Amino acid sequence: MFPTALPTPETAHPQAIPALRWGILGPGWIAAHFAKSLRENSSQKLVAVAGRNAEKTQAFADKWAIPHTFSSAEEMLAMDDLDVIYIATPHNHHFPDGLQALRAGKHVLIEKPLALNATEGAQLKAEAKRQGVLCMEAMWCDFTPKYAVLRQLLADGALGELHTLIADHGEFFTPDHRIFNADLAGGPMLDLGSYLIAFSVMTGGAPTWVQAIGQLAEGGVNGQASMLLQHANGMHSVLNTTLFSNTPGRAVIAGRDATIVLDGQFYAPGGFVMTSSQGNKTLRWEEPLNRYDQLYHEAEHLAWCVGQGLIDSPVRPLSTSLMTLSAMDEVRSQLGIVFNEEK
Repeated sequence: MFPTALPTPETAHPQAIPALRWGILGPGWIAAHFAKSLRENSSQKLVAVAGRNAEKTQAFADKWAIPHTFSSAEEMLAMDDLDVIYIATPHNHHFPDGLQALRAGKHVLIEKPLALNATEGAQLKAEAKRQGVLCMEAMWCDFTPKYAVLRQLLADGALGELHTLIADHGEFFTPDHRIFNADLAGGPMLDLGSYLIAFSVMTGGAPTWVQAIGQLAEGGVNGQASMLLQHANGMHSVLNTTLFSNTPGRAVIAGRDATIVLDGQFYAPGGFVMTSSQGNKTLRWEEPLNRYDQLYHEAEHLAWCVGQGLIDSPVRPLSTSLMTLSAMDEVRSQLGIVFNEEK
């Protein structure tokens, strides 16, 4: 039955969100967006930042009024007045940095991808359980109001039996970009492709069958991947990611009763339209295109989990992150993509 209105995103009461003390590891581009979003939209407290470049780290701290700076993770993790670490280092550092923070007894929010592969991800999950702390992947789109509405529509069966998901995520990068650097686990899979795989897993569950083809880029990294996934519910996902060109970045979820078309880029704040299969009923979600301003949602969700005594997120549990990593592992296996740390 086609709904009469879109669901309202559920939000936690502000009093249920404790103001945690945050440390940032890796004062780079995404960390700056994260700090800005927290400063402007939440009561979370940025108290420390650590980075290898002392001048860059101090400039970051000055810009975002962060009182403590450190030149190493070890120094920052020794702080007693620190609750959670946001890890924004390069992809191939997520696992060792996350493991180190967990062993120090800190909650961790690890930038996507959680780790290079599912084996590393499972070790992070096991360590978080041993320490009794929360480990969460910062797949930021999952915590936004738009995705909350999409999850509710899927849970309600508003689209009927799901058959097809189509999504692309391609961006043009100059050859000097770090995404072409094999020493930094380059290629589109962990950056752009993780959004695609995570979206398909959110919609249809873990894939039961994967077929992929790819194309190399200069420097020996993968430059493009096209993927066909089949899910246990019978849904097919058709996905493409590329570093060579800008693509529309739209996505489609097609069911027997209705279809949702998400404006590009599908994972970012923006609109989508839901249309009945007869074409006579439509509903539209609209919101500002404020993109990384919405990063605070993931931080507030983590804080809410901590306040509730949870050691796993109900929105993006580690089991879901591991499903995503496992699917990406299979794609990489078929394309012969092996990161330096895996050799």
